[in-house]
Amino acid sequence: MVGGSGDSPGRCRVVSVGRVSVRVMRILHTSDWHLGRTLHGVDLLGHQAEYLDHLVELVRAEGVGAVVVSGDVYDRAIPPVEAVQLLADALARLSEHAAVVVTPGNHDSAIRLGFGATLMRPGVHLRARVADVGRPVEVAAEGGPVLVYALPYLDPDAVRRTLADDDAPDLGGDGLLPRSHEAVTAAAMRRVRADLAARAGGERPRSVVMAHAFVVGGEASASERDIRVGGVDSVPAGVLRGVDYVALGHLHGPQRIGVEPDADGRAPVLQYSGSPLAYSFSEMHQRKASVLVDLSGAEVGVELVPAPVPRRLAEVTGTLEDLLGAGGDAHVADWVRVVVTDPARPTELYARVRERFPHALAVEHRPVAAAERRTLAAVTAARDPLEVAAEFVEHVTGGRPSAEERAVLLRAYEDVLAAERSA
Repeated sequence: MVGGSGDSPGRCRVVSVGRVSVRVMRILHTSDWHLGRTLHGVDLLGHQAEYLDHLVELVRAEGVGAVVVSGDVYDRAIPPVEAVQLLADALARLSEHAAVVVTPGNHDSAIRLGFGATLMRPGVHLRARVADVGRPVEVAAEGGPVLVYALPYLDPDAVRRTLADDDAPDLGGDGLLPRSHEAVTAAAMRRVRADLAARAGGERPRSVVMAHAFVVGGEASASERDIRVGGVDSVPAGVLRGVDYVALGHLHGPQRIGVEPDADGRAPVLQYSGSPLAYSFSEMHQRKASVLVDLSGAEVGVELVPAPVPRRLAEVTGTLEDLLGAGGDAHVADWVRVVVTDPARPTELYARVRERFPHALAVEHRPVAAAERRTLAAVTAARDPLEVAAEFVEHVTGGRPSAEERAVLLRAYEDVLAAERSA
């Protein structure tokens, strides 16, 4: 990052490049906070608060002009009171330094998140209405404003009528857009491009689109909610052409999406900021971040700023003896998924693992031999129920039931038969 020569509070930062002073417009892009979410039953609100503290300090230190939050602010439509209070505090603190634009994702309730938007303090813009997709938030900057267009999560079933303009090329005979994420996102982007074209009269204004969607080419994690409608959940990257930067939300790993240039040779930068915390073990190798976007030059500058890591996620695998010994030393302080590979299930497995790993979130017994020979078999009325029960015991413990255990299974089976006869 270039060294600063002076800051203009809350809007731009002046940096020196050679002998030329350039006024830099910075936007901070973040998304998928999922306030109120838990991780295997662990309350994450305190860690989410730490991230928001980090965000406020980053905005202040970098002279950010606008913070854009691209959906999934909350983890569910009706969030806990503590999550609502945390958001209110974060918006108040962020707006002391920058404009803040927030739009809902598929986890949020657009109505609840957008309620009272007109009553918000100056500088806080809650854009939850689909009808507003073509009306930007104008962020003041040297050389003209940056236009921020907020696209809330567009559920095709809910918005295909609202976004159905008469000149839409894909309008059906029923007057509705096709039932797909591509169709409704394309309709929203037509409104964005029309607004930009109406402002023509010189150089095209710098523009940002916020969108909560699964764009083709993105790599998903296990913790994102399926948004499929009619079997299709994706939006081609080319649909989002016509602006400088697309601040994407929904996928939890920070990633850039490639897109071909448009007719005039320009291509937007499509970037997912990802979630600030790991919300499943599928995310344990992701480097969580926020995105600093520089819109001052001919090319859009993008810098990933690492998010604080409250506690690492890890998976440890091995025999219980190994994990209770040196094999587990490096992960005692982590949130861990423990996979024990002993041939037979060790006694008091969970208690012994939790004593060794106080932050264990999941404990599995997965014998190596059982994994190697595991096959799927249909259970039909022709199968011997005792044999099915014995296979289940082997699946869980890694070994066939002993004679004593088979006797218990037999007694249980006979008791069920007796109960059915007397019913």
